[in-house]
Amino acid sequence: MYTAKISAVGCYSPARVLSNADLEKMVETNHNWIVERTGIVERRIAAPGEATSDLAFEAAREALKLRGIDATELDAILVCTVTPDMFFPATACLVQDRLGARGAWGFDIVAACSGFVYGLTTAAHLVMAGTHRKVMVIGADTMSRIIDYTDRATCILFGDGAGAMLVERGEAGEGFIGFKNEIDGSGGDYLKMPAGGSRMPATHETVDQRLHYVKQDGQQVFKYAVRKMYELCRDAIEENGLSAADVALMVPHQANRRIITAAAERLGLPCDRVIINIDRFGNTTAATIPLATRDALAAGKLKKGDIVLFAAVGAGFTAGVNLWRWAF
Repeated sequence: MYTAKISAVGCYSPARVLSNADLEKMVETNHNWIVERTGIVERRIAAPGEATSDLAFEAAREALKLRGIDATELDAILVCTVTPDMFFPATACLVQDRLGARGAWGFDIVAACSGFVYGLTTAAHLVMAGTHRKVMVIGADTMSRIIDYTDRATCILFGDGAGAMLVERGEAGEGFIGFKNEIDGSGGDYLKMPAGGSRMPATHETVDQRLHYVKQDGQQVFKYAVRKMYELCRDAIEENGLSAADVALMVPHQANRRIITAAAERLGLPCDRVIINIDRFGNTTAATIPLATRDALAAGKLKKGDIVLFAAVGAGFTAGVNLWRWAF
């Protein structure tokens, strides 16, 4: 069996900044309350007319540039998103066409905040099977398009962004180590967008009732996320014959600073081995992990040979963990 490694990271953030001070003018909230409960100071918002495929394209193009290859070398494109440009065609099709990735196939992965981890898992196995040489995994979401900015419980949390990682064949001893993914559909009602699908198609009534926006039971989501992120990280580490001391860096999904610190503390990981950038970007759903990885690389927190732990929990409920030995 072949090995799979991550060979490049590319990211894109929209130019517009939405600060806590801006939100204070929109809903009944304040900067200190937001920071204390979430750790978020500001988030990026896509420009009018800027769609998920636009963000995804920019992130993928940056990853290709870093790797120094043309898009025609890609065998597959996986776009992890819950905010596609449209129901169909898949956002992966739109990105493939714009990149000029002739010969590549692909599809969208809908797993909310766990999407990027699921995408990495899928790409690793495609490469390790020997059927693919280079797979682009993109996490991209324009959450601002489905957020109700009159709902202070959700509008403070989310931002827009995209990140991409190129997964390709590696050498022995580098790259993908293992994964632990799961879903628990019994928690589906706690975080969802109720209308717009086949269960509740768009009508004047669904629009009037604001059912095409994200609805969340924050307390239930928080409790599940803290428990599940820790449990899956612990199990993935142990099942691959490692200990927390072997993990050079944890790159968690950036949903809430308190969730991240609680999981890290239970694992026994000190704060200098956990990357947190939620203060600048908020929760960008499938984009948080590549965005945080980019920042870890820039800060010198992730080096060749390091074992990195990617972890996420999201709507569905979904949850996932990947372990990789960093290859560049």
